[in-house]
Amino acid sequence: MNILEVKNLNIRDVKTDGDIVHNGTFTLKEGSCLAIVGESGSGKSITCRAIMRLNKSWLQQSGDILFKGENLNLLSEKEMRKMRGKKLCMILQNGMSAFDPSCVIGVHLKETLVEHFGWSNKEIEEKMKNAMESVMLKNPIEIMNKHPHQLSGGMLQRIMIALALVLEPDIIIADEPTTALDTISQFEVVEQLIKLREKMGSSMIFVSHDLGVVKKIADNILVMKDGKIIERGNVQAIFSDAQHEYTKYLVSAKEELSNQFKKNMGRR
Repeated sequence: MNILEVKNLNIRDVKTDGDIVHNGTFTLKEGSCLAIVGESGSGKSITCRAIMRLNKSWLQQSGDILFKGENLNLLSEKEMRKMRGKKLCMILQNGMSAFDPSCVIGVHLKETLVEHFGWSNKEIEEKMKNAMESVMLKNPIEIMNKHPHQLSGGMLQRIMIALALVLEPDIIIADEPTTALDTISQFEVVEQLIKLREKMGSSMIFVSHDLGVVKKIADNILVMKDGKIIERGNVQAIFSDAQHEYTKYLVSAKEELSNQFKKNMGRR
């Protein structure tokens, strides 16, 4: 059963009159993880923001985005706001841009959860505390009283994952969630995302250019280049039997990096 169906998604920049995404068509099965891979500028993030209807006003999108059969492109902004968070939750690549820098973290969390559930401050604090502890954040109450700039990128990513745990969305879109992090934080955040999927059984779109991470977390892969989907398949097929030259290049570059890393570790 498909929870999400994207049909002929086209995104056009009206300022430059250029096409950014061409006829994007793909599905997301309930409970599965779909990875979208490709180099910077290939259209991965813009495709994800199109699903959430969060692209800038000069980026016009057309086509159908069906969530459980309902066309998101036809919803009003007010209806779409109700979808965001509770039904579709996005974990951004830079935690700093996800939170209002002028407020402490707790204010953002409370506003989001009151909007969707109408809970009291006490309920919100209790649920967020438990969720934050489950993603290995110590002293959650103290963290909720800090401003975003007082926390590391890895901590902000984990706060977003904790919020997703509380929201229990149907689909989580993780847009390059490890890009801005150091290697140890990257590993921890990916582990938390895997646990989040196991715990909630939610569907996930995972955007990355790191095929090592993709191999670990995804069931199926879409490869994008220059705004087009050039290849698709399950993880096994893409890694062992890629058809497109560009996909082969991505896979071989990943293997090369991995081998180089092993050699360097062996020399130590």
